Amino acid sequence: MSTVYHGGGLDAAIAKHGGQREDWLDLSTGINPVAYPVGELPAEAWMRLPDKGAENLLLAAARKYYRVPDHAEALAGNGTQALMQLLPSVLKADHVAIVSPTYGEHAHIWKQAGVRVSAIDAPEEASGDADILVVVNPNNPDGREWQPVNLSEVAGRFRHVIVDEAFCDSRPDLSMVPDLPENVIVLRSFGKFFGLAGVRLGFAIGSGDIVRQLAGTQGPWAVSGPAQAIGRQALADENWIIKTRIRLEAASRELASVLCDSGLEIVGENALFVLARHANAAAVFEHLARNFILTRPFPEMPEMLRFGLPPNATGFRRLREALVGHGLVQNG
Repeated sequence: MSTVYHGGGLDAAIAKHGGQREDWLDLSTGINPVAYPVGELPAEAWMRLPDKGAENLLLAAARKYYRVPDHAEALAGNGTQALMQLLPSVLKADHVAIVSPTYGEHAHIWKQAGVRVSAIDAPEEASGDADILVVVNPNNPDGREWQPVNLSEVAGRFRHVIVDEAFCDSRPDLSMVPDLPENVIVLRSFGKFFGLAGVRLGFAIGSGDIVRQLAGTQGPWAVSGPAQAIGRQALADENWIIKTRIRLEAASRELASVLCDSGLEIVGENALFVLARHANAAAVFEHLARNFILTRPFPEMPEMLRFGLPPNATGFRRLREALVGHGLVQNG
């Protein structure tokens, strides 16, 4: 069982602070709060085992959306978390270097596999004996970005490089997929940008040998029929994707402005979250929770709070008013 702290723990927040689920403004995850409109699914998506034809349609949509080159393969899985957990059994390693701080499951999974893990500040700082480099780009939680050309140059120093692009949908220019080196495995999350985390859909993109080994380890029917149907529909909806990128960027800028105006220091930004610093972040977290607003604290970084996007103007107003109630606002 995972011991990594995650956002999204609304049940625990309700148990401590009260209220009903509908009372809470959950800003603790980096998930698009305005989900893709799924609509009605065909009955066979629910009634039949997922077949090869449905899988191929999903992968065709994914290849086009992620711009997968002809020499690479793509594999769909039950979320990128499930795919990540297969990697140690396929990519044997003695030492893994992880650009940190970042999504905690990367280090946890490799440590659970008995592999030595080193935390490094930047990709080029890994020691020479590391077999595998792990980079989250854009990074979670601080939004740091690395250009694909720079990662490609560093990749030659390692047997394998894992690039987690869970937050890359709003910045497709940062993706390594279109010019994918042979030793790089890219992970792509469907649920965050499309706001459908409950669908549990993710992709691994890499060389044919690695992807085939992952597929064999994963076993049959890893992606449900409804997830296949939703994925191929959403990944092909170019109009919604373009409009959503614009909307998320605007919402992220507004969120950063609200936090900055409220006396928090902006540390990092992404289209789906903003990381902020405050000397008494724990008190801010508790105050917001008492107002039924859940944010993401970091036990290992006690001055930091990450804020996901409010879903609408009402959510932004509620956050601003709660921060005013804490006495943080410096201007106005």
